[in-house]
Amino acid sequence: MSATPVTVDGAWRLSGSVALRPEPFGALAYDFSTRRLSFLKTPTLVDVVRRLGDSPTVGIALTDAQVADDERPAYIAALAGLASGGLIEEQTP
Repeated sequence: MSATPVTVDGAWRLSGSVALRPEPFGALAYDFSTRRLSFLKTPTLVDVVRRLGDSPTVGIALTDAQVADDERPAYIAALAGLASGGLIEEQTP
């Protein structure tokens, strides 16, 4: 899927073919194109993913979701996994 690395300065969004279903642990993400089901394991990660499309950068989405500075590398890694699976995509201007 995406060869572009996820960085705090990048702009990403939930892929158009993906739907999120809230769950107590976070959410289920279903890609209607690939029929792949994935788990977002924390409510905060779900919050970040939902904010991506309305945020000019990943960093702003993380700030708006109140992700602490020391937790940001883990969230960037989680977003990179979502990007490699095609669940999030880079926004184009």
